[in-house]
Amino acid sequence: MKEGQKLWTREELILAINLYCKLPFGRLHSRNPEIIHLAKLIGRTANSVAYKLVNFASLDPSLKARGIKGAANISKLDNEIWKEFFNHWDVLPYESEKLLAKFEHTTIEKLYHIPERELPKEGKTRERMVKVRVNQSFFRNSILASYNNTCCITGINQTEFLIAGHIKPWGIDEKNRLNPRNGIAINALHDKAFENGLLTITPDFKIKISSVLKKQNKVETIQDYFLRYDNQPMILPSRFLPDTEFLKYHNNERFKV
Repeated sequence: MKEGQKLWTREELILAINLYCKLPFGRLHSRNPEIIHLAKLIGRTANSVAYKLVNFASLDPSLKARGIKGAANISKLDNEIWKEFFNHWDVLPYESEKLLAKFEHTTIEKLYHIPERELPKEGKTRERMVKVRVNQSFFRNSILASYNNTCCITGINQTEFLIAGHIKPWGIDEKNRLNPRNGIAINALHDKAFENGLLTITPDFKIKISSVLKKQNKVETIQDYFLRYDNQPMILPSRFLPDTEFLKYHNNERFKV
């Protein structure tokens, strides 16, 4: 470590991973306003934060699979916090958002603009409602960032049309509800088809259309909106590649062959 540098703390690293999840891969640079803001919060330079995010990229298995390397200077604590975060998607995202609120000197409700009128005054019900809202927002931000705000089926990049869809449904796999590798960025129409098994993505990342829709091959809208994508490759994310085990589940358990 260079003279004058200070070691990163556990809290700082958790905040850095939180931001890593929510930024598109191409925006991990010191000029990014969100990186500059985090740097001010934790008393570091924007260059230092940007470098740490690139460090985390070197630990990201999805990037490794694509041959993309981050920085090489990984500390033992970097590795530990990365593993802790990525093995506890059911806990750490929300905890990291609460930590961010603490550093912002505000409440998590205010940080996420959740109106008080929509919440009970106190108690476990309030905490549960806040947690669900925050987690859903974190998941959406992570997925859209990974896919660069682009639908994995059509390439539509109007965020108002996009949904952070789950491969294994929210209600089935609680531990992986917030796992970005259990998500895809998809437009609302195709999300509905995916949810109802009329469309799937194979473990080799090909789009597959159900025979239920293929039987309507003379209907122009079915041709235009669905059949044209059959057997085409999905648009891959820049990181957090869909987990093949989740895709196998959807192919075998949800898809109407």
